[in-house]
Amino acid sequence: MQRAVNSEVFPGAVLLVSYMDEVIFHEPFGLADIGSGQLMKTDSLFDLASLTKPLATALCVMKLVERRVLSVDQRLGLILNESRGTDKADITVDQLLRHTSGLPAHRPFYERVVGTPEPLRRGFMRQLVLQEPLVAKPGEKQVYSDLGYILLAWVVEIVSGYQLDQFACKQIYEPAGIRDLFFMRIDKRSQVDCEKNKSRSCLKNLRRFVSTERCPWRKKIVRGEVHDDNAWAVGGVDGHAGLFGTASAVWRLLIELMHLLHGRESGLIDRELLKEFLTKKGSGEMVAGFDTPSLSGSSAGRYFSSESVGHLGFTGTSFWMDPLKSLIVVLLSNRVHPSRENQKIKAFRPEIHDMIVEVLLE
Repeated sequence: MQRAVNSEVFPGAVLLVSYMDEVIFHEPFGLADIGSGQLMKTDSLFDLASLTKPLATALCVMKLVERRVLSVDQRLGLILNESRGTDKADITVDQLLRHTSGLPAHRPFYERVVGTPEPLRRGFMRQLVLQEPLVAKPGEKQVYSDLGYILLAWVVEIVSGYQLDQFACKQIYEPAGIRDLFFMRIDKRSQVDCEKNKSRSCLKNLRRFVSTERCPWRKKIVRGEVHDDNAWAVGGVDGHAGLFGTASAVWRLLIELMHLLHGRESGLIDRELLKEFLTKKGSGEMVAGFDTPSLSGSSAGRYFSSESVGHLGFTGTSFWMDPLKSLIVVLLSNRVHPSRENQKIKAFRPEIHDMIVEVLLE
């Protein structure tokens, strides 16, 4: 890890490893912010980027399915009135979760949305997603898609009556006793609301946040607000990005899921439903909300079993969980600080995961 800092794989990172339910390594390395020279700490708060998909959006959908107010086989046209008459109407919730909806990976919708008054931005973003041409027929193949998870956040909102951040907090994080997983809303009114509600713990000491990119259009180093441009444009909360957290908070949520997979009781989610979400369908590598190790070149390295699940985040975050080995690795870094052009983490991730397993097997 220190060699990675010295080699500028990332300015800083926190690595947490747990084995057989016990945290055996949890250490910070390098800098949280280059400009000030602020050191990384174990309780540093990271922009988790696409870890939002499994750790917030997918779990919220799972909770709604558990309550029988939503089905993974439901089509969007039966949930979102605005999707009726479009080619998105027949896309199922399961296809959105598993990235088989046919929607493209990403579109820079923020470029058009930021010129719209703030109260109208979210609705405009969602309409742009509905208008975006599909790149494949629904169910035909897996195309990893942020756009699908923007629609899933909308589904959660319509079915639950709460915005995604509120529902995740009240139904997932608070019951599990996890305070350091949360979304950071950008609009001032919402910040005041969060301050009044102490259980949300949305307003944090800014120095705990890890710096990300020098944003060319925000004209600053982004810190304490979401790095993802599309999520920022709609106020900081969306289904594909916006979640913040510490390595230990990510681990606490993952260990709850691990316990469920091992047959232990937990009030977090129904065990059989979790297993259904984490079961592959077809030839794709992604399950519902989570990724699985590729047959070759996986970021999890060579030793994580085929039963493993994980996810990567654009900002330099990742987790991998292997229920067969009772192993969890959470690697949170600020590799985009100060520029997203730094791609060295791609080679580093499999190396560090291989090293961890090799040490454990000695």
